[in-house]
Amino acid sequence: MREPPASTGREGLGHTLEARLTIPEPVRELMDALWSAGHSAYVVGGSLRDDLLERPPADWDLATDARPDQIQAIFPDALYENRFGTVTVRRDGRAYEVTTFRTDVDYADFRRPTRVEFGESIEDDLARRDFTVNALAWGAEAVDGGGLAHAAFVDPHGGMADLRSRTLRAVGAPEARFREDALRMIRAVRLAATLDFRIDDETFAAIRGSSGLAAHLSGERVASELDKLMHAARPSIGLRLMGSSGLLAVVLPELASQRGVPQNKIEGEDLWDHTLRTVDAVPADRPVVRLAALLHDVGKPPTQADGHFYQHEVVGAEVAEDILRRLHTPRAVSDRVVHLVRQHMFRYEPEWTDTAIRRFIAKVRLPAIDDLLSLREADNVGSGLSRDAGDLPELRGRIGTETQAGLVLDRNALAVDGDDLMKELGLPPGPELGRLIDRLVERVISDPALNDRETLIDIARTETLTDESR
Repeated sequence: MREPPASTGREGLGHTLEARLTIPEPVRELMDALWSAGHSAYVVGGSLRDDLLERPPADWDLATDARPDQIQAIFPDALYENRFGTVTVRRDGRAYEVTTFRTDVDYADFRRPTRVEFGESIEDDLARRDFTVNALAWGAEAVDGGGLAHAAFVDPHGGMADLRSRTLRAVGAPEARFREDALRMIRAVRLAATLDFRIDDETFAAIRGSSGLAAHLSGERVASELDKLMHAARPSIGLRLMGSSGLLAVVLPELASQRGVPQNKIEGEDLWDHTLRTVDAVPADRPVVRLAALLHDVGKPPTQADGHFYQHEVVGAEVAEDILRRLHTPRAVSDRVVHLVRQHMFRYEPEWTDTAIRRFIAKVRLPAIDDLLSLREADNVGSGLSRDAGDLPELRGRIGTETQAGLVLDRNALAVDGDDLMKELGLPPGPELGRLIDRLVERVISDPALNDRETLIDIARTETLTDESR
């Protein structure tokens, strides 16, 4: 990590230290505009933290003593549609949030402030933040001739020292911070994973003591932090902290029940250890597969009997669906994850015929094949095996051969569709028509030569007559 500049309270920024900041030109222009209008301007929060850690900031946030109407007067094209003093200014296709100094007055339901008052100083604004490394600012009060030459770090809570030691520490009394917003506890374990920080002892003890407050959180807010955690280099860091702090038992009890369940794969490790290894083994650019890895064995605890987990993938798919519904996961993501959980126990044998390969593709569905094989590779690693165990490279190759041959692997490649069958056979739309099409797909998978429009209509006519005679 690049060594952040030392800071105590307010510190002048010399040329050497300024060179360490990579604040984009549009942000500096916004700050100059605020300074020129007689207002203070500071870069604050996670954007400054990430820049000092040489991590690309996801966005850039500014804090100022200007009130929302004054900010809008300076930036006429700005948008203000909230009651928290945040004005959105767009520059070069990006949105920047410019927020009036605030002090949170009251919180409700351990989730959100009931009202916010505007603060008088940057110190007021930083005092309301969650962790010391997020309670940093860089900028200046309004001065004649602009503020850049007078810009300074503002660090009233020791955030710079915590950046150096890679420590996550709550601002002020941690119990109070977590009573204000219980999501901060989950954010702490997520940041520990994404930033590779340790949580200081007092803050972690407060998380343990306050973990029950997480029950007040909405599924959407928990899911947002979980999604960010799935993008960490090693999500297991945050997940393990969730387990040891008690948070897991509150927000994801189905996963907490994996702790202590024997796995018999790696000596001394239980099912929870296996799950964590599996999640880490999925590439970070595949967050949906990582989510499937997190849930892939969620059906094992309820199906455990005599050292076996019969049909755990079927039960697991149902449990995963319940979890994702509770988290209000988008339907498209939920469907992908549940499907992967249901299909993850396939067993490939080199003796499979080409027809068997095509049936496998049809069952798994072509768009999910790569995800499923990625999940199996991670499952192998989580079980102490090589990533390619189970002849996966051979299976990939055979799947590639079948897909490149242009053969029918799903409804889309069939020579007839529902409209053809309704027109030629007088069939009504509905589930029976869908089942008939699926049977035609199965016939063509077994014998690709049958994929001819007239041939398939004749087969469908015969099957329809057979069904009617039963």
